[in-house]
Amino acid sequence: MFALRRGLALVLGQDNTLQGLHAELEASSVPVTYAQCRACPDPCDEGHEAYPKFDVDMESHMLGTVRPYRRQIVISTGQSDWDREITHTHGSLAAYLSQVEHKGTTKERRPSVVSLPRSPPLDSILLRQKELGTIVNANPPPPTAPGVFNAEDAKKISILNGSHSTLCEDPERETILIFPDYKMVTEVPRSLEGAQNLWNTAIDPQLGLGGDLLQKSPLIRSHKKRDKRCSIAAIKLEHAFSQSLESKGWTVDTQLEHPIDDPLEDFGGTEEEQEANVVRQLQDLQGTRSALIVRNSHIGGHRYAGNCIIYTPQGAGVWYGRVSTHEVEAIVNNTIEEGMVLPKLLRGGVNISRPGCSSLHDW
Repeated sequence: MFALRRGLALVLGQDNTLQGLHAELEASSVPVTYAQCRACPDPCDEGHEAYPKFDVDMESHMLGTVRPYRRQIVISTGQSDWDREITHTHGSLAAYLSQVEHKGTTKERRPSVVSLPRSPPLDSILLRQKELGTIVNANPPPPTAPGVFNAEDAKKISILNGSHSTLCEDPERETILIFPDYKMVTEVPRSLEGAQNLWNTAIDPQLGLGGDLLQKSPLIRSHKKRDKRCSIAAIKLEHAFSQSLESKGWTVDTQLEHPIDDPLEDFGGTEEEQEANVVRQLQDLQGTRSALIVRNSHIGGHRYAGNCIIYTPQGAGVWYGRVSTHEVEAIVNNTIEEGMVLPKLLRGGVNISRPGCSSLHDW
């Protein structure tokens, strides 16, 4: 099967060489590096935990296997595995949000957004970055590389469950992470009304991309009921990312902290002043060395296990596939710390096209 996919890539003229991927991404203003994805020898002599033997597609063209989305939301569950279709789980916020999305109606907006604490999530690496398009260039040209897109050009909402627990005293209320906005919303009732209010105030694709505070956040896919490969990979990747980041002086969390800043709705002023306040807060996070690792539900591409997404305060979301513990060090060094993309691991990304910038960390 994998050989067939490789043959199809050749027929379609897809260049999977490092040079070909590098050129394709550079043409879309994606900051890339020629650094090796694997820093350890093969076979490894540095003690990295290997996966048990399972099939991973190492042949087909992986770039372009991410579908564009306007926002990706991660719902608190305190679990690392879920029903196969999370939007079919009766009485879940994911199910209610799916109903609201399909209904396609929006009501009067009532802001109720709270700033995110300084911690990270794991299952598809999420790093914090403020929305790139509006800060770097008011009218950036659309990227041409497959799988690379700007959030404002998309309409889809991606609904995920996350391993983080709710910060709410009432267990029937959820805490939601919203990317690439870098936003956290608390006190969301697990009901159709709660889902509708969340949609109206924070998720609706027509809303602007204002952000709240998180820290650099890796999301790692961990959905065993969809595919056991991702569940196996997630356990080992969480440990590897934590170990690598901590060795470089980072603080690593797998659960959220209660917000220490005032809710965004408490800030007065015009819409422009509110936006400027958000940008200032996100820029203040740039020098902090803290990460939140969250495991999340199905994001597609299990044949490329392990999968992770890294979100940054500037609003970038880097999707990597074929990630093993041997590649973690390179991801930490190059993407998390330096803001550079590793082409051979890239499936795609949101707001990673950065015209005029030397890295994803530039504003």
